Amino acid sequence: MPVSADSSRRTGTSSLDAPPWVAMYHSVGDCSDDPYRITVSPERLDQQLAWLRRRGLRGVCVRDLLAARARGQGQDLVGLTFDDGYADFVEAALPLLQRHGCGATLFVLPGRLGGDNAWDPMGPRKPLLDKQGIRLAAACEGMEVGSHGLTHVDLTKADDSVLRSEIAGSRAALSEVIGAHVDGFCYPYGTLDRRVVDAVRDAGYGYGCAIDPGQLTGPYALPRVHVGENDTALRLLLKHKLHRLRRRPVGAAR
Repeated sequence: MPVSADSSRRTGTSSLDAPPWVAMYHSVGDCSDDPYRITVSPERLDQQLAWLRRRGLRGVCVRDLLAARARGQGQDLVGLTFDDGYADFVEAALPLLQRHGCGATLFVLPGRLGGDNAWDPMGPRKPLLDKQGIRLAAACEGMEVGSHGLTHVDLTKADDSVLRSEIAGSRAALSEVIGAHVDGFCYPYGTLDRRVVDAVRDAGYGYGCAIDPGQLTGPYALPRVHVGENDTALRLLLKHKLHRLRRRPVGAAR
C-alpha cells in the first residue's frame, strides 16, 4: 500500500526506507487437501491480484523490485514469488498474472525437474515443472526464474559439499536450462544462517529470499509474507501493515 505524504512526515521515513513487501506463494489449484497451507485457489489469487491493482500497486519479480528501489523508485511495486516450481504455475498462475499486468519470480528445483514434492511427508503429490515449462515461464514478460536449491533440503544442516551443490550447482544447472543469468535464490523451508547466506552471495546470486530471517538483514536475507487461501482483502491489508512495522530496512547485507 502506498504511503501518503502525511504518513511519511509522521514517521520521519519514506516508503523506500521500509523493507520491500514480498509475497510468498506456492501452488495454485485445489485447496481441499492442503495440510501445509501451500495452495491458493485460482479464484482467490485472482481476487488478491485485483486487490493490489485497486490499491494502485503492481506485482513484479524480485529482481525488478530491487532494481526499482535502487533507483529511488518502486513505491507502487510489490514482489510476488512462487516457491517450488509447481506445474500449476504455468497452468493457473501465469494467465492470472498476465491478466492483471503483473510479473513474478518463480523459484524452481533443477534437481527435481518433472518430479513432485517428495519432500512433503503429508498431502497430495504435486507435479513440478519440467524443462519446457520452466523455459515457457522464463520467456514471459515480467517473469523471473530463480533457484530454490537442487532438491529442497535444509541448507543449515548440509555439509560443505552438499551446500555447494545445492547453491552453486543449482545456479549452473538452472542457467543452462533457461539460457540466461540466474540472479535470485530462495532458501528451502526459509531456513538460513550466516554460513548459508555467505554461500549464496559467493555463488554469484544477486539476492536471497527467506521467510523470517531473524537477525540477518540485507538483500541476501529478504523477508517475505506468506499469502494463502484465507487471505481476503482485509487480511492482506493487515499483513501489509504488520510487515512494515516489524521489518527493518534492507541495506547492505550484514
